[in-house]
Amino acid sequence: MVSIGQVVIGVDDMRRAVRFWTQALHYIPRSGAVSDDWTILDPVNGLGTPLALDVSESPVQEHPRMHLDLFTENADEHAAEVERLIALGAQKVDWDLYPADPDFTVLADPEGNRFCVIDLSHG
Repeated sequence: MVSIGQVVIGVDDMRRAVRFWTQALHYIPRSGAVSDDWTILDPVNGLGTPLALDVSESPVQEHPRMHLDLFTENADEHAAEVERLIALGAQKVDWDLYPADPDFTVLADPEGNRFCVIDLSHG
């Protein structure tokens, strides 16, 4: 049997990526270590999937085949989290694939990697 052990994101600038994702997700570097080419981030409370950052030369995909979904419980929390993530360095993506009444907002981290913030209460 296998299970997901961690999610890996390719980055250009390790220190910038660590700053963003630790603040965005309330994670910390495993054992306090940040290396120049590979860093694993763990949830502060120990619950959840680790996020690994790997220096990569691959270009960012405009429409990535895989991405992170960050969940919020309601519309107010969704709006507040989107604004908080933007204040940390994320950018809104001019997403051409939004449905008529989206329950999500597409953002890009400071490295350009796309991720979604989803309002779970959206009907």
